[in-house]
Parts: sequence; structure tokens; C-alpha cells
Amino acid sequence: MRTSTILINESQLGTRLNHAIDQDRRGEFALLLAFLSADARDMAQFHLSHDAIDPNLALRAKFELPEKQDLINDVTVQSSPRDNSSTFVKGGIRAFQLMQALSPEALVIRGDKPMLMQKVLANCDILTRQKYNNNVASEVHSALDIHFVDLLAQQRLISRGLT
Repeated sequence: MRTSTILINESQLGTRLNHAIDQDRRGEFALLLAFLSADARDMAQFHLSHDAIDPNLALRAKFELPEKQDLINDVTVQSSPRDNSSTFVKGGIRAFQLMQALSPEALVIRGDKPMLMQKVLANCDILTRQKYNNNVASEVHSALDIHFVDLLAQQRLISRGLT
């Protein structure tokens, strides 16, 4: 007996276990059981069909709930995030609450870096920030393009003008 796939649960065997019992083939029955996974999480009753939809989507449809509110809006991906402040200025608190219920804006608007990395980079010098963003290579090369003799000449001119 040769199987083309790895056996995980009894649903993959179909009726082979039943036929092995009916025809009194104990060796095949024992072999098929030995091939199955011993982990209870792999049993067929714990797996949902692939056609089943996401339970959260089913509950949202059942209770007619709106889409999930974005908690964080990435400015690098979406250039103009939703802003309900003009509605507050024009219509007051009730108009703002209605607009927030219809089209909620994100609670936090920031760039593409995680919050902790933004805090760390805010405490670093400009060179470290540019190294993190890989923008430092072009500036280093432009500074090295000046010849050493020209640099000395510029420094001599500056020192003569100051004294």
C-alpha cells in the first residue's frame, strides 16, 4: 500500500478503515492507524472546511456592524488621511459624532516606522537617522569629492580672513 500524500487525519482515508475492519484485515487497519497523527489538534473534527468564511465577517454581517475602525493610519501609504475636524468646526459636536460614526478617522496618524522606533530615532542625532533611512551614502560621497588640497586652501583662506 502506497499513499501519495502524508496522512494526518482519518478523513483523508475515506472508507479504507471501514473496509479493513469489514474484511478482517487487521494488519492494514493497524498500519493505517499508525500513519495517522497522534496530535489531537490534527483530528478532522477540529478543522473547519476551506469554504467556511471568517467567523468575524459572519458575525459582522449577522449583527449589521460597520467596518472595523483603523487605529493607526500610515501617512506614507495614504497621503491624505480621513480628517473630520472641519465637520466639527462647521457643524459642532453632534455633526462631528455623526461623521465619526459614518466614516471614522484613525486614532493615530504616523509614518511607516513602529512607535518604539520613532521614539528611538527622535532621540538620535541626524546622522544616525539618515543611516537608518539609508540616506547617508550620497552625502558622504559628496563631501569626499572635494580634493584634500582644495580643502586645505579653503581653510587657509578662512583663517587669513579671520585674523
